[in-house]
Amino acid sequence: MGDIADFDALRRAMAENSEQPEGPARNARAEQLLAEAERLDVPLAVIEALGHQLKVYNYSSEKDKMFVPFARLLRMWDERPEDFDEYEAHSLHWVFKWMSAGMLDQPHIPLASVEKWLGEMEQRYRLAGHSERAVRSAEFSVAEHVGDLARAERAYAAWLAADRDAMADCHACELHGQGTWQVTRGRDAEALALWRPVLEGEFACAHEPHTVLAASLAPLLRLGRTDEARAHHLRGFRLVRPMESMRGAYADHVEFCALTGNEARALELLAERPAYFTDTGHPRSRLEFLAVVALLMDRLTELGLAGQRVPGPAGRAWTAGELAGHARVEALELAERFDRRNGTPYVGEQTRARMTQRPLVDRLPLGVRTVRPAPAQVVVRPAPEVTDAPDLAALLAQARQLSDTLRPHALQAWAALARAAGDTELAPRDRAEITDHEAMGRGPEGVELFERAAALYTEAGDLGEALAARARGAYVRALAGEVDAALEAVTGLYDEALALYADEATGLRQTASVVMSRARILLRHVHEGAGQPAAEDRLARAEQAAREVLALVGGRVADDVRLAARDAEARGMLAELACLRGDGGRAAELFRRAASAYVSAGLPWFVVEYEAQVAALAHQAGDPAEAERALRSALEHGGPYVEPVGRAQLHLQLAEVLGGRGEVVEAAEHAWEAAHWADEAGAGDAPSGAGALGGWARQQLGGLLLRQGRCAEAAEVLESALADLSAKTHGDGAVVQTRWWLGDCLSELGDHRAAAEHRLRAAEIARHWPEQQDHATLAHLAAESLGKAGLPEEAEQAYARAGELWRALGNTPFLVRSLRARGWLALRGDGGAGGARELMTEAVRECERALEAAADPPAREQLGFELGCTHRQFGDLLARSATERAEESGESGETGEEAEDGLIQAAFEAALVQLERAAVLFGALGADGLHDRTGAELAAGWLEADLGRPAQAAARARAVLAAYEDADDEDETVLARRAEAAQLLGAHQ
Repeated sequence: MGDIADFDALRRAMAENSEQPEGPARNARAEQLLAEAERLDVPLAVIEALGHQLKVYNYSSEKDKMFVPFARLLRMWDERPEDFDEYEAHSLHWVFKWMSAGMLDQPHIPLASVEKWLGEMEQRYRLAGHSERAVRSAEFSVAEHVGDLARAERAYAAWLAADRDAMADCHACELHGQGTWQVTRGRDAEALALWRPVLEGEFACAHEPHTVLAASLAPLLRLGRTDEARAHHLRGFRLVRPMESMRGAYADHVEFCALTGNEARALELLAERPAYFTDTGHPRSRLEFLAVVALLMDRLTELGLAGQRVPGPAGRAWTAGELAGHARVEALELAERFDRRNGTPYVGEQTRARMTQRPLVDRLPLGVRTVRPAPAQVVVRPAPEVTDAPDLAALLAQARQLSDTLRPHALQAWAALARAAGDTELAPRDRAEITDHEAMGRGPEGVELFERAAALYTEAGDLGEALAARARGAYVRALAGEVDAALEAVTGLYDEALALYADEATGLRQTASVVMSRARILLRHVHEGAGQPAAEDRLARAEQAAREVLALVGGRVADDVRLAARDAEARGMLAELACLRGDGGRAAELFRRAASAYVSAGLPWFVVEYEAQVAALAHQAGDPAEAERALRSALEHGGPYVEPVGRAQLHLQLAEVLGGRGEVVEAAEHAWEAAHWADEAGAGDAPSGAGALGGWARQQLGGLLLRQGRCAEAAEVLESALADLSAKTHGDGAVVQTRWWLGDCLSELGDHRAAAEHRLRAAEIARHWPEQQDHATLAHLAAESLGKAGLPEEAEQAYARAGELWRALGNTPFLVRSLRARGWLALRGDGGAGGARELMTEAVRECERALEAAADPPAREQLGFELGCTHRQFGDLLARSATERAEESGESGETGEEAEDGLIQAAFEAALVQLERAAVLFGALGADGLHDRTGAELAAGWLEADLGRPAQAAARARAVLAAYEDADDEDETVLARRAEAAQLLGAHQ
């Protein structure tokens, strides 16, 4: 207290406080400033401090505090209106609207008081000469809130019919309210049409497009426009996140996640705002938030996650089931308070409808990193005792049918049969098949079960299937690393199977199974011996084994799906062997044949592995079209059956291929899918291996969105990607690229301080690279961001560092640009005009020296253009410094001093010389330099006028008009130059 000495200091302090983040700290400072204002004993100071207090309360969770300062302001107005200046008088009437909405949002304020206030507002606006537009808008809000739809329609029409004046809300806010009414009336498309100018940036304000983006989410989902909804969520949540006062819009984003299969993301949003559960200053937005929390928790409970730990009100731990009940009770109690005040059931009805919504999209990938909720623990109950043999017979028939046709869920069917059978006595053959398939599902742990199955097959009299089971067991041993032992075992089984087949003591299917197991083991033998002296011998044996499979089943594939699968797999083996021999073209052809064979056999889910191999070979061969075809085929035929990690890999590879040929929109869709499936696999939680996929996918997606100019979405995704990326796993190049892209996004969004941080961190990594081009570029970009962030000293250091790097790289154009930038910084900083001129002179000198040494015509042209730009900026800098000097002299009362005037005139003359040199250099570039030349000419013309030379100024204006005599009349630059030249000519003819 007591740190405010005068009114100006108070105003500076209020301006500083206005720039602070919304919340209790800013509100408390506003209260302190009001106390300081009262100590100054200046009525206007108190009025402005009360207005400041009102503003920060309105844009916070403590909206209920607005009424006291407003009542005091209104009393001061009624008693001494002359104490208010024009701005504060306007502000007082403007805040009437805040009070109207504020009363409506507080259920303890009677509706009669709200209506009385509406009348007061109408009377005061009429006395002040304002339109009734704002009054009718407020009346509409009251009618809509209580559910008086007929009155709301009348007020809505009157609102739109009334003239817009200084008291009307901004266009963005009005369109938000109008669109929301269309949504209430079930007209989603009309609402989105009304919101279009706000969504496209034509109209904006402190809280728009924030609220419109949030409000548009559910309507877009209902209309099936999911891509737009996703974009609005990523873009809008970024705007809403730092603003405490936007709990209602925040709730819209949580709701969106709950309705699109993004429950995990919704939980993360709740965790970011624990105070939203309990802040009571704005009951209406708390009601909206709690209703959405209940919706989300009910959704989690429905998914079997009632016991999942979730974020909730502070002071205790919450499960989804517990929070669902708590939020529902709290929301309905709040709704009942509003309804009791309003005398209608409308708020309660709307709240119940919101809490009971059903998902609008099963799954909408968002691209941002989410940690999936832990699945509910599944209690496996003992299978009921089965005594009805026909049920077991049906299960057995189903399992055999799925197994014989190689359906993807055959193993699950056998497992279900095993559970149903329990201890029921089964025939040896049935028990053999159950045991055999259990072994298949066990992997390396299934070796002993294969032996048990073989014994049961033998007991059932099927010696061929017994051999096949043992051969499968041998292959599992090979997969576990016991290749030599497996090969020895399968060799004997192979001989026995061929002997049985020759004696017609077993069938083709059983024999083919043994022969295939041997071929598989021999292929493992090849991989184990890669690079060893006998590698070619192993390759030959494996190839012979694969061809034996083809010879055995050849001509029989149409009769048996299993045999068709053997044929396709053998072709795939031959392809893999061709790869190992380095014959990529032959390998790709064989993989394609294998894939085609699986499709012909009605087994498309087996295609994925082979098409993925074709894509990899095509990539190596520089054939992106074939890679794209193969990846699309893999997704088309096997997508639903591929494990999440595999799906993520396929989508990511396709995104890279499509992005490489410029199809960035479709590429982004696949990157979204890749990120989603990586998260589904839990890959986002692992630092390496499969976990790398989530980081890669988000990094690629962010870059693809940036290429489309969707900077807000890209920034969200790239920030999320950084949580997964590491130099160890992804390489420091990926980390640098991500921060580089993120810096570009943030720069476009106007967050220059954050952009500078990412660019500097990327530059620090690149500093250690042998090639320093990226380091120099990032240092230069960081300097630009630091300058725009209002950090001139840091910007100067970064530009100086970039300049050193550009000099070392021999890149004169960028060295010169860094010097020019430092010149402008010096003009505004400690270096002053003298330091600025020195840096600009150095920039000219560097450019001239490089131009003299350059022999390459393109290089000379580029340096000539850069020299022209340098002279142009040098001239602008000299003129600016002279103008600022003249203004400072005028403020200090020294304008009559001849010496000072002489210095200013000399600076203008020097600036004119620089501009003339720039015009000459740009003129030498012909048509390519036309716009730059005319720009320099006009700047020189204005200087001529300032120097008291109207004839020369007019001559330069005519020269510009002549230069554009035959130019394109639709070119914006041409039109602007003509207009400026005409203005200069008209002023100085």
